[in-house]
Amino acid sequence: MDIKPPPAPRFAYKGDRLKPLRAFCQTARLGSVSRAAEALFLSQPAVTLQLQALERDLGTRLLERSGRRISLTREGQELYELARPLVEGLDGLDATFRERVQGLDAGELNVAAGSSTILYLLPKIIEAFKAQHPDIRLRLHNVTGAGGLELLRSDAVDLAVGSMLDVPADLDYAPVYRFEPMLITPRNHRLASKPELELSDLSPYGLILPPQRLTTYRLVDLVFQQNRVPYTVALEVGGWEVIKQYVAMGMGISIVTAICLSESDRERLAARSLAKYFPSRSYGVVVRKGRFLSPQARAFTELIKPALFERSDYYATGQSER
Repeated sequence: MDIKPPPAPRFAYKGDRLKPLRAFCQTARLGSVSRAAEALFLSQPAVTLQLQALERDLGTRLLERSGRRISLTREGQELYELARPLVEGLDGLDATFRERVQGLDAGELNVAAGSSTILYLLPKIIEAFKAQHPDIRLRLHNVTGAGGLELLRSDAVDLAVGSMLDVPADLDYAPVYRFEPMLITPRNHRLASKPELELSDLSPYGLILPPQRLTTYRLVDLVFQQNRVPYTVALEVGGWEVIKQYVAMGMGISIVTAICLSESDRERLAARSLAKYFPSRSYGVVVRKGRFLSPQARAFTELIKPALFERSDYYATGQSER
């Protein structure tokens, strides 16, 4: 009599792991089981069951309620950082595959940047990008500060280029360039030829600064306050070109970043470094953690700096102000 071997055991292993991980990531991102259910087109009890199953499977508590909002435990935060790029990478697999099959000869790239970045930093980069990829539609969104970050968070742009002082936990910032802080005055101004320049020397003169909501104003205020040096603001106005023009007209002095100064400015302005008192400003690329960086976006960042985001949490798993 032939004895049949026992059937091979069927292990589900982690075959259904994606669904609870997706539910977990959405709940962590939105802070609510009900909102996660809406985003996933599931019922709230179904999402709750998936979350409970995931916690049982991993043997630890991942979520806790804080008032009306769901928050992550320490273990939940660790899992979220691991799971989010995996889930979003798999969810974006179809689009990424089509993009790679089509190559870089089509598609669209959306970049957020402030006026100073668009005017002084990006022209040569954009010129090179358009020369290499003429069929990609490039859209520049002229926004500053929080506006650019909101576009990133809502996936309205692929990346942002600009300067950041404080980097939120949900974003990655890769600084590339650094520029010194500079005092600019009319060429015949007394501070233009003063041998040793102290911060207190600026006090008698009104400053022309960008609006208070922008980083430059806040940084100037912070440095003067820390050094206990009084200062006055003669005028608030947006745009380095306008500020330089008003300084040249003798309406005040200003503290700018060297990125905005050209050789032609030397004919009408005197510029002196204030690196003794103010930190240099970095400019670089900002992306949202866990977002797919498209081939078009990678090609653009390669022109800024090769291998800028070449890390396992970006490319191996699909990672995607001014």
